[in-house]
This record gives sequence, C-alpha cells and structure tokens, in this order.
Amino acid sequence: MGVNDIAFPNLGIYLHNVPKNFTVFGFSIALYGVVIAIGMMLGVAIASYDRNSRGLSGDTIWDCALIGIPCGIIGARIYYVIFSWNFYKDNLLEIVNIRHGGLAIYGGVLGAIISVYIYCRVKKENFFEVWDSIALGFLVGQSLGRWGNFFNREVFGGYTDNIFAMRLPVEAVRERDIVPALAATIGAGENFIQVHPTFLYESMWNLALLILLFSYRKHKKFSGEIMCLYLAGYGVGRFLIESIRTDQLYLPGTTVPVSMVVAAVLTVTALSFDIFNRVKPAKVPQQRSDTPAEDHNSEEEPEEKKIEEKNSEK
Repeated sequence: MGVNDIAFPNLGIYLHNVPKNFTVFGFSIALYGVVIAIGMMLGVAIASYDRNSRGLSGDTIWDCALIGIPCGIIGARIYYVIFSWNFYKDNLLEIVNIRHGGLAIYGGVLGAIISVYIYCRVKKENFFEVWDSIALGFLVGQSLGRWGNFFNREVFGGYTDNIFAMRLPVEAVRERDIVPALAATIGAGENFIQVHPTFLYESMWNLALLILLFSYRKHKKFSGEIMCLYLAGYGVGRFLIESIRTDQLYLPGTTVPVSMVVAAVLTVTALSFDIFNRVKPAKVPQQRSDTPAEDHNSEEEPEEKKIEEKNSEK
C-alpha cells in the first residue's frame, strides 16, 4: 500500500492518495479540523432549527455556540491531555498542537454543559430546554466529526477480517496506536494493519440515534428528556465501541478505559433521571382556602334557583 492509501478490502473499496491536509496560500490546513468545523456549524444549525420549530428562539443556540464551542474544544483537549499525561509530560509543546488530533468528546460535552449552564443562569433561560436542542446538534457534529478521524488515520480498533475491515499503512498511523496485539498481526513483508474502523461504527451509531431522537423530540415527556436520552444512548454505543479501540485513555494507575467508566456512569445517571421524571406524581393544584367546598356545584345552583322560583309563583 502507498503511504496515503486507505482500503476496505472486504467491501472492494481501495482509496489512493487520501490526503491528511491541503494547502492554501502556502498554509497547511488539516482536513481533520475542516470536518470538525463543518460538523459544529451543521450541529448549531440543526439545534437552532429545533428551537424554532417548537416556537422558541433559535438565536439562543447561536449565542450558546459562541461560548459553548470554544469551551467545548478546551474541555475536550484538557480531558485528553490529563488522561494521556505520560505522553505529554515529555512533549509539553504538543499540548496545544490539536492539529495532530487529541480531542476527547466527553471533555467537550462537559465543557459545553458547564458553559451553557452559566449562560442560561445569566440569561434566565431554561437550561434543560436549551440542552434538548443542543443534544441533537451534538449528534450531528459527532456523526460528521468522526470522519475527521478517518483523514487522520486514528480512532480504530484491533485486528478484524469482518465486512468493514480497514487497512492503513503503518507509516501513516501514530506509533502509540499500534498496540502489541495489533502489531503481532502484521504479516511478513506487509506494511499495513487491518483493523476495526471504530470511527465508522460510532458515526453510524450517532446517526441512528439522531434519527430516533429527532423523530421523538416533539413527544418528549419533560424538559431535558432529549438530553437524557442522548447521554444514555451515546453512552451505550461508546461503551461497546470503546472496548475494541487501541487508543484508549486509562484511569491513572489502572488499565480501565476512562471513557467506558464515564459512559457507564452517564448512562445510568441519565436513565435514572428520565425514569424519575416519568413516574413522579403530577402536581395537583391546591384549592384556595377562601373558596367554599361547595363551589364545585356552582354550575348547578342557577338551575335549582329557577325551579324554586317557578314553584313559588304557583
């Protein structure tokens, strides 16, 4: 394989000279960043459309995006660096070099949640109602954004020969992503690895979840339900897919993938919150203390008075 080739042999797809970047006026632009940026803008547009379609102001989403996107990127980078510190402690300049990848989506979600919460408190907006729309936007961005990993030759799993098996040249992949078990599958004279395209699995999972939640959004039972279903639905998919990735981030001092832990916790928490809000008793309006108990018969009294008046005339 050529150093820039990507193949899906069991699908009969062989792509040649797939670039990682392109040049504009002598400045190199990473396709990873372009794809992520397009995903963000489409996500904001979908979230704004959802607000407008429900009779709410879509401008709120654009305002949130001005704060949430930068905070989300910072959160995603901080999360990734913290759990990859063994690499970055000896490469401090790489901490700010996001052109080489290294954005963890859960860090981005947490950064966005915190910033949007502060915005909603200041502007007196319903945080859960706003995040019901943002959750849809996140799924759009994540579905498309994962293809940035495709151009970066990252976010893949161990060896597989299934229908979606992907081949990547060894020279095009980060050395730390080729774990020993995967390296052992490289045949003599071969210069490629054959792996699970986990970026593709997650992209398709997110797209399916987006379709389901977009169809359900106008039938939600309470403010925040779409947010809960997003966190739970994405969490289930991420937990399963993360288990086969080779670029896992681990809890310090363990071999436990941190994203699997976060996915499990958020899934359980979101589902618990959803169930609680579905089964809790509805509030019954309290009867005013100055209203006589007999007021519920007030509509019948005029008719009774008419009958009495007729009898008295007789």
